[in-house]
Amino acid sequence: MAEIVLGMGTSHGPMLVTPPHTWGSRLPDDRRSLHHYQGRTWTFDELVQHRASENLAAQITPEMWEVRHARCMQAIERMSQVLADARPDVAVIVGNDQMEIFDDMLVPAFSVMWGETIVNNMISDEKLSRLPPGVAHAMPGYMPPEATYAGVPALGRHMIERAVADGFDITALKHLSATETPHAFGFVFRQLMKDQVIPTVPVLINTFYPPNQPTAARCHAFGRSLARAIQSWDSDARVAIIASGGLTHFVIDETVDQLILDSMRAHDFAPVEGLGEAIFQAGTSEVKNWIPVAGAMDELGFSMEVIDYVPCYRSEAGTGNAMGFACWRPDNNKERIQ
Repeated sequence: MAEIVLGMGTSHGPMLVTPPHTWGSRLPDDRRSLHHYQGRTWTFDELVQHRASENLAAQITPEMWEVRHARCMQAIERMSQVLADARPDVAVIVGNDQMEIFDDMLVPAFSVMWGETIVNNMISDEKLSRLPPGVAHAMPGYMPPEATYAGVPALGRHMIERAVADGFDITALKHLSATETPHAFGFVFRQLMKDQVIPTVPVLINTFYPPNQPTAARCHAFGRSLARAIQSWDSDARVAIIASGGLTHFVIDETVDQLILDSMRAHDFAPVEGLGEAIFQAGTSEVKNWIPVAGAMDELGFSMEVIDYVPCYRSEAGTGNAMGFACWRPDNNKERIQ
C-alpha cells in the first residue's frame, strides 16, 4: 500500500513572488474594495478607523517589508528542503481555483484531477491585462513560459472512488485546462519543487464562491477520507500531501491565524469549526485548503511544525497577507486522532 510520508501547508500570495518594494502596488485596489474581516464587510476607511489602536503604520515601512520578505524567503527554502528530504514519489496538492480554469457557469465544490498531464503555461497577454493592479508582475512566480507535468491517473481515480464511497460528491477532471494551471498549484511547482515537478494529483476546493462552498467541518472530513484513500492505494509510492493558500487575507487577523495554527498543532479541530463560516470568506477562505490536509494528518497522527508565520501588512487598514508555512511528519509514537 502507498505510504504518506509528509504533510505541508504553505501560503501562495503574490507578495511571496514579488520584491517587497512592489508590495504597495496593490494599495489602489485595497482602497476601492470592500473587505471581509471579523465576519462582516468593511470599507478601507472603516478598517483604518477600526484598527487605529494597532499602530499598523509601523508594519508597513520599507524596512519592515524587507524583513518580512526575507523571513518568507527563508521559510520557502526550508519548506523546499523538507519536501526534498522526504523523497516523495507523488504529490497530492490541495488548492483552489479563482476563476482561472472554471467560470460562473461551473464551480464544483470538490474536484480531483485524474488525467495524464498537467499543463502550466504563462497566461495570455489578454488575461494579464485583466488582473488587478500589482498582480500581473507576480505571474512568473507561478507559471513558466511553458511546462507540462505528469499526473497520476491511477491514484486520482482511486481517490475519487474512495471519496464517493465515503459520501462525497466529487467532480472528476481529466485535465485542469488546455493551457494553464491555477496559481495555487503553480506556486508549489515553482517555489517548493523548483520546477522539478513530481507526478501530482491536484485536488480543488471551492473556497471562494457562494453558494456551494464546503463548510470547514466538511473539508476536515474530506481530508480524513483522502488519507484513507491514499493509504489504501495499491502502490509502494511515497506520497506527500500539500495545502496551498491562506492564511488570513485580504485583511490580516493574527488572532484567527494563531487559533488555526494552534488547533492544527494540537489536533483539535473544534476551535476552527467554532470560528463560523463567516470568517472563511475572500482570501481567508483558502484556509479551507489547509483544513483537509490537517484532517488527513489527524487521521495519521502526524506531528505539526510551524516553520514560520509572517504577517505581511501593506496598509494601515490591515490589508495584506498573513503567510504561514508548516509541515507534518510522522511521529514514532503517533496515534490516530479521533
